[in-house]
Amino acid sequence: MIDFTAVNLQKIATHFVGNKLRDEGVKISSGEVNIIEGDTKKYLLKYFLSSFNDNEKFNFTNPTELSLNAVYILIGRIFSNTDSFYENSVELSKHLYQSSTHPKVNGGEFTICLFENIFLDGVETNAIGLFKTEVKDVFLKFDSTKDNYTIKYDNGVNVGKLDKGCIIFNQRTEDGFTVCIVDSNKSNDTQYWKDDFLNIRPSADEYHFTKNFLSITKDFVTKQLSDEFEVSKADKIDLLNRSVEYFKTHDRFEKETFEEEVFNNPEMIKSFRNYDEQYRENKNVDISDNFQISSQAVKKQARDFKSVLKLDKNFDIYIHGNKELIEKGIEKDGRKYYKIYYEEEK
Repeated sequence: MIDFTAVNLQKIATHFVGNKLRDEGVKISSGEVNIIEGDTKKYLLKYFLSSFNDNEKFNFTNPTELSLNAVYILIGRIFSNTDSFYENSVELSKHLYQSSTHPKVNGGEFTICLFENIFLDGVETNAIGLFKTEVKDVFLKFDSTKDNYTIKYDNGVNVGKLDKGCIIFNQRTEDGFTVCIVDSNKSNDTQYWKDDFLNIRPSADEYHFTKNFLSITKDFVTKQLSDEFEVSKADKIDLLNRSVEYFKTHDRFEKETFEEEVFNNPEMIKSFRNYDEQYRENKNVDISDNFQISSQAVKKQARDFKSVLKLDKNFDIYIHGNKELIEKGIEKDGRKYYKIYYEEEK
């Protein structure tokens, strides 16, 4: 949990970073931005920080060694000596430019901030924020005159929509710091912010373990199960519901207990274990078989677990509970049907 209630913005610098493929260049500002108190600062903090709450945590990484991660090194220099803030903000901008080679990357303002008095999971810390503005909105301005209005337009930033953001907390230095990110563009072909510029990996914590194990279960049920077992779509939905229910009703995850409660079938459990092993190897993910469950990760992942049985274009059946109350069959003339039992109509 991140608490920004008492946050203070100590330093801020903004530079323009373009698309390197289009030779748009980097425009370096002459110095730090003067921090203006009042409403401007309030809206600035809202723009930078409101998208961060229960975000998944990451750490800086590098295929060879952590000391070769450029952002990790530059951030460490600022934490060690805040007087080096401006010069390292310039180096961060140059590194972002070198990473901005995809044709879909838009140039924009790159802002670096130094924050203090942030609480991460109850521990007070300082942090550095990196923010990229890539999309400008058109705003209409209604200005009152003596007896009428003038209407103009202007281009600006929507304070409720952060394009790309990253907050690096001054914790777990040896592990690559604790990092949270925001990226409004979910397209796989423009993941330069996360992969090329920051080069981060998910932290080995309960959020990461919970998220990944739910993903493994969902993929197994939706993609693999039908290849080995006779299961209906209602059966699959029931298994997905039971998976989410396990994570919602337990504080700790125990893999064997999970398998028994969800699948309750030795052959299916064996198949799941094989799929789990292959998934971890192919995706290069490391997951513990015993961990504290993250309620934030469960809440986020549960949205992707579909409980709707779609029948042609006529009916959608929402299955939330006991699968024994729904029965599938085929009429003599070949028409398929579902029979649903209930006690009370609401």
